[in-house]
Amino acid sequence: MAEHQLSSLTMLTEFFATEQIEAAARRTGFVKRTSKITGKIFLALVTFGAWSDAKTTFAQLAAKVTQLDEHIDVSPEAIYQRMHKRAHAFLQEMIQHALAQTHAIASGCEDVFCAAFTKVYLADSTGFALPDSLKDTFPGSGGSAAQAGAKIQAVWDDKSSRFDHFALTAWNIPDQKYVDQVVALAQKGILFIFDLGSFKLQAFADLATAGAYFLSRRNHQTTLLTTVGGQWQPLALANWLTTVEGQLLERPIFLGEKERVAARLIVARVPEAIVNERRRKARKNAKKKGYTPFISIWPLSRPPKKTPPYVICMAACSSLCSIMPSVPRYVRTSGGRKSVN
Repeated sequence: MAEHQLSSLTMLTEFFATEQIEAAARRTGFVKRTSKITGKIFLALVTFGAWSDAKTTFAQLAAKVTQLDEHIDVSPEAIYQRMHKRAHAFLQEMIQHALAQTHAIASGCEDVFCAAFTKVYLADSTGFALPDSLKDTFPGSGGSAAQAGAKIQAVWDDKSSRFDHFALTAWNIPDQKYVDQVVALAQKGILFIFDLGSFKLQAFADLATAGAYFLSRRNHQTTLLTTVGGQWQPLALANWLTTVEGQLLERPIFLGEKERVAARLIVARVPEAIVNERRRKARKNAKKKGYTPFISIWPLSRPPKKTPPYVICMAACSSLCSIMPSVPRYVRTSGGRKSVN
């Protein structure tokens, strides 16, 4: 057991330099003077090992410290005294360091994309089950799912490689409700990237009011409007797609029958093989859950030339000329980067 725990410390210092860990511990106030519980020991204490018990005692944690380093002997009271807000700040900074190092290896934010925005926020959540004894503090989604569970709600700025929002919530708080907390971060020039779980027209309207932007997949239940001769008209999307050509298209639209949020619809054509694979997965998931799938892929048959279907996505655009899913005014193709201005 001791060898396993010691290897955990080795893995930790292979990713983080010991000096980096201890500097963060002192910067956040977790370590103020020489102590048996160093930043490295505490970080390993709360990040490695199996935690299946809902009520881990301080005595168990103290025993684990000895397993991490046989030369250290601390009391449960000593560990209790280190469980404070400064410990939280220290761990949060180490998470930021971890993601920043990953980001440096494989950055997803290209200069041509990021330059158009003051910040590029990736807003998302991840959930996990907890022991049933924690259901009063962290209620799960109910039904046949876990009785207790939690979510991490995070907003990552891909330009600065740091979290601007990080929170632990109960599993039963839907992303569509929590997105209001995310929108509170809105400032002029920030791009917010959401998945469908956070799709909420009022949130998008609030972002537009603040001078911010959003990028999201299209919710097929949302009404798309256009104006013809000064009159509001629903956009017959399937019919429109049969009249257009090209690998990448965009057009101004308004979202919602009442909200009428100004946005741009981005449409990208994909190979038939990818379309068929997505259909297969959609039907499989729908059959498992007992409903008929809606696939937001529109098959086109424009003889005599056969054209692959389109995949629908959506991006907001107010003052900017164009905001594309990958980079402004450009789209990635198999032959490189193609201008779509």
